[in-house]
Amino acid sequence: MTIPTSIPSTGPWAVIHRNAISHNLSWLRQRLYHCSPGAPVRVWAVVKADAYGHGLTHTVPALQQADGLGVTTPDDVRRLRRQGWQKPILLLSASGVRAEEICDPSLGELHLVIDEPSQLDQLERLARLPESRRPTRLNTWLRYAGRLGNLGFDVTEYAPAFERLLALKTKGLVVEAGHLHHYAGAEDADALRAERNEFATVVGRLPGPFSTGNSAALCGSLPETLRQEGHWLRCGLMLYGASALPGTTGAQLGLRPAMSVHARLVAVRYLKAGQNVGYGDTFQAQRDTWVGTACIGYSHGVPRQLWEQGHALVGPSGRPVPYAGRVAMDCLSLDLGPNACEQVGDIVTLWGHAPNGAALPVETVAASCSTIAAELFTGLTSRLPLISA
Repeated sequence: MTIPTSIPSTGPWAVIHRNAISHNLSWLRQRLYHCSPGAPVRVWAVVKADAYGHGLTHTVPALQQADGLGVTTPDDVRRLRRQGWQKPILLLSASGVRAEEICDPSLGELHLVIDEPSQLDQLERLARLPESRRPTRLNTWLRYAGRLGNLGFDVTEYAPAFERLLALKTKGLVVEAGHLHHYAGAEDADALRAERNEFATVVGRLPGPFSTGNSAALCGSLPETLRQEGHWLRCGLMLYGASALPGTTGAQLGLRPAMSVHARLVAVRYLKAGQNVGYGDTFQAQRDTWVGTACIGYSHGVPRQLWEQGHALVGPSGRPVPYAGRVAMDCLSLDLGPNACEQVGDIVTLWGHAPNGAALPVETVAASCSTIAAELFTGLTSRLPLISA
């Protein structure tokens, strides 16, 4: 794994590997083909939260083979259109979206997720406007609340709400009305099977395509049953090379990590046994050792508690070494050991691939500080430059 030449000489940075993102999308398409050859399936690549912290400008060029992109705000829709994306865009909730935004022709083919009755009310008001003032390429998806339960329509509300969408389709306001479900327990095959069966029962014989899935469902052992009227599968995390399945890394699935986070050693100091390092004397040397300090901290998005069980890859050899003391705002320290050969300026890799190709899975790092890969990705701050490779 190579490091771009345009990297900061002192501060930290993250490398976004576009080829890895393209590979992961291809991996999914091959998996879908083998599970359901010939089935009418399309893929929403979810790029919310600035592409899970990877940056829209860095990731969209790698997702050209996706059928559509999923975001959470109209501003993100506009950003994608300015970047030249011409395929459909899924707005993952109509919450807070104003009527004039829905009617904005610059949004292109917009797919809107409806998850509250008031949003249906707004669409019905739009249907009473002159045709010249209506949206021209609006598709809608009705969200089933399901086990997740925080948004959407429940069992008794769903069919009447969908009939209202069908009426809007008849009036020409919307192009298509479909059914959307987001799984709450896709990591567990039994829970996933139960959720799918419940959704199928609720939708019954209602017409229209489905939009289901998430990364855990698409990477797990229970293939999706595809809707013959059309099926859009949604995924986010797996596109960036991380696994949503507990105890499994993306690499073990055949995915490639799309992000590597790096910094440089700015100091290497000798500590005698019994000496302390860091705030609150949280690290005490158990033997004479060398401690290296890297110029990255929680102001860049590194979890403060990572030092307790985590490790990083250091130097030309990419060897793993433990943290030494609490992560500070702008720096962190590493116990390089008594025979350290690293020098100031050497590269430290917090997750992803070191320059020599050694890998530290983001899932391993997340587990060491009791979180998940998606939180590490999206927790990175604007102080950490992103560089495409």
